[in-house]
Amino acid sequence: MKTIDRSIARLALPSVVSNITVPLLGLIDLTIVGHLGQSEQIGAIAIGGTVFNIIYWIFVFLRMGTTGLAGQAHGGKNKTECANVLLRSVITALCLATIICILQTPLLNTATYLMKPSASVLPHFTTYFKICIWGAPAMLLNYALSGWFIGMQNTRIPMFVAITQNILNIILSTFFVYKMHMELEGVAAGTVSGLYGGLVISSIFAIKLWRNDKLGMPKIGNALSVTHMKQFLSINSDILLRTICMVCVMSFFTYAGSSQSDDILGANALLMEFFILFSYFMDGLANAGEALSAEYHGAEDCTMLSSTIRQLFKWATLISIVFTLTYILFGLQFLQIMTDHTTILMTANHFLPWVWAIPMFSLMTFIWDGLFVGLCWTRGMLISCFTATVVFFTTYTLTTNNFGNNALWCAFIIYLLTRGIVQCVYYKRNINKLQ
Repeated sequence: MKTIDRSIARLALPSVVSNITVPLLGLIDLTIVGHLGQSEQIGAIAIGGTVFNIIYWIFVFLRMGTTGLAGQAHGGKNKTECANVLLRSVITALCLATIICILQTPLLNTATYLMKPSASVLPHFTTYFKICIWGAPAMLLNYALSGWFIGMQNTRIPMFVAITQNILNIILSTFFVYKMHMELEGVAAGTVSGLYGGLVISSIFAIKLWRNDKLGMPKIGNALSVTHMKQFLSINSDILLRTICMVCVMSFFTYAGSSQSDDILGANALLMEFFILFSYFMDGLANAGEALSAEYHGAEDCTMLSSTIRQLFKWATLISIVFTLTYILFGLQFLQIMTDHTTILMTANHFLPWVWAIPMFSLMTFIWDGLFVGLCWTRGMLISCFTATVVFFTTYTLTTNNFGNNALWCAFIIYLLTRGIVQCVYYKRNINKLQ
């Protein structure tokens, strides 16, 4: 068990650090623009950050799908397939990035329609979008490389790349804005440059890892065969549809709050930060689960796989208990750190008990998601998320008239729990496939 615990810690801790750096990209841009003194540019960055977060979140399947397949090939000591998986993922990323760049005008029009920036913010948002969209190839390729690194049992490289990328973003954005006097354009250019800097570093590490593991040259005909590409696209399409379900739930959560009042909207946004903070740690465990379950499944070592699953749930439970107690004891203090707006603070505090339920009710879905990625059981992920999405909207519809925002939070907690329960059932029904 100690060996498994060490493996989990070795893979999980760097992933937690990487996750924490994710929001820094948007925060850095906002901080720099915030000192330029133009509220319109701050609004443009806020909207632009939201738009690109949604776009890139949709394509995160590249990272997850690559992890499972690379991990199984690594566990099975199939070096040729390890190389082939990376080639498939890189080519897919390039194709998708090309489509995004070609369709940037329709994407901009759609984003403008949905986000409805004011007349004064619109030109700044358009400028920011048209520059940042060219970072899509770097972001998607980084997804492919990051997924491959995790599948190859290395989460330290993605952590190093994430940290370096943010440092580059700070340096370059500051240089463009204050030395080149490019203002908003400089912030966008710094963000894109940081992404490509991260891609260069990832590529260097990929070449080094490739040589150290003596993977050799991939067989293009085999790597891009109809059978292998069909499997790769099937796995990724399941994750894509699952992500769309999640986007629908999270988007509606924000919409439902805003339709009640500005105070409810603000309170819900603050309370959702508790879920996001918890997710950073649980996603780290999930990433460890992805790598280890893929390796042991590829090696056909069911004993180690079963032991890993037990240990992951043990650690998830302990972390969830710590977060629950922390939120109960210090939840109000966290809210006071995030805002001093009296009305919003009082509203958030009223609904704070729902936050206490998040860790214990959601731990299953985080861990199962990671395990299912490693096992390439992406259909199970899709089924669980779709079922939970239906339950979410049904619960909210039936209870909203009587319970208002409590109904929204109740539906969200049940949604998280449902995903985990359905995945438990799916695992028990398909466990024989692992024998």
